[in-house]
Amino acid sequence: MARPMTMAEKILAAHAGLDEVEPGQLIECDLDLVLANDVTAPIAIKTVRQISERVFDPEKVVLVPDHYVPNKDIKSAEQAKIVRDFAREQGITHYYEVGCMGVEHALLPEQGVVGAGDLVIGADSHTCTYGALGAFTTGVGSTDAGVGMATGRAWFKVPETIKFVIDGKLAAGVTGKDVILHIIGMIGVDGALYKAMEFTGSAIEALPMDERLSISNMAIEAGGKAGLIPVDDVTRAYMDGRTERPYTAYYSDGDAQFSQVITIDAADIVPTVAFPHLPSNTRPVAEARDVKIDQAVIGSCTNGRLDDMRQAAAVLKGRKVHPDVRCIVIPATQKVYRQCMEEGLMDIFLDANCAVSTPTCGPCLGGYMGILAAGERAIATTNRNFVGRMGDPTSEVYLSSPAVAAASAVLGHIGLPEDLD
Repeated sequence: MARPMTMAEKILAAHAGLDEVEPGQLIECDLDLVLANDVTAPIAIKTVRQISERVFDPEKVVLVPDHYVPNKDIKSAEQAKIVRDFAREQGITHYYEVGCMGVEHALLPEQGVVGAGDLVIGADSHTCTYGALGAFTTGVGSTDAGVGMATGRAWFKVPETIKFVIDGKLAAGVTGKDVILHIIGMIGVDGALYKAMEFTGSAIEALPMDERLSISNMAIEAGGKAGLIPVDDVTRAYMDGRTERPYTAYYSDGDAQFSQVITIDAADIVPTVAFPHLPSNTRPVAEARDVKIDQAVIGSCTNGRLDDMRQAAAVLKGRKVHPDVRCIVIPATQKVYRQCMEEGLMDIFLDANCAVSTPTCGPCLGGYMGILAAGERAIATTNRNFVGRMGDPTSEVYLSSPAVAAASAVLGHIGLPEDLD
């Protein structure tokens, strides 16, 4: 009889062809998907060519140019061309060209490319996003991604799991982004180093898929190897009729061994903002009203989905962005962009004097579409606020939910939607 296992351990065991695994064990696993983008794929492609003439399966390699695309300069154009040429040469079915693409970690769930029970590696640290679908998905270096593309396999050290139980009802205006910022503020940026994070409890079960994806997306900001949410009716409703392949739901055994179980009362979570220069440097938004801002960014793989756009639009409707603030709105995929148009959200953004962009990572990583000058401050729905992350090393980035970012854009300083009434 197999030892009691966590959700993460079960997915890894299944892909290693083993009945059971335990934390610390080194295993080699078959991969369901290998992902890379325009920044990381060129190195991965070079690695593939050192190993093999062909990728292991052209249907299981995903290439999404999204970081500096549409190309911002000659160098980024050359990077994208390497990816494009390789995709054509290899017959990669999941290559997303400009006009079809989106920010990768919003695009893959939306397109049904990843599902519950999958094992996915991606040459991008926020690959952990898909854990919200009940998959074990994690970021790796470009060389590891290249080996995965060539062989269809990767080695793992089985991680311990920290279980987070968030029970109760979240207050109005508190989102998944606030939940994960609260957790990172509580345990620190290395609080889950090389551990799987499993998010459970009635407050998680009440969240829509878009907000769950935000939570799993930022598991890496606590050092997490993966950020998993058990499959339930919300997950099934999202995946059924969407996922390309059959999916398998895995659940932690009742007597599984967790390295820690952290219980949080949902009522203790308030709208939260992360101050520079760490995602763990969190404070209640209500205590940050003295921070004047120059820019607001609403988008990214963390908060560029339709629910995020709706939350921002609800705040901006009938209002104008503060004259001293630039507000940049970036829907995460073409589909989200179209839905914003169909629901009239684009009119709201444009009437409020927001700049709206085609899908791109853009300013999140200091790429383009909103780089900060010396001393400027931005509030952003992105996931990182390290020194120089969005521009000049003396600039500052504050992380928040879409509603808080939108309210701050109107106020000219960090604040809450209710401050506008």
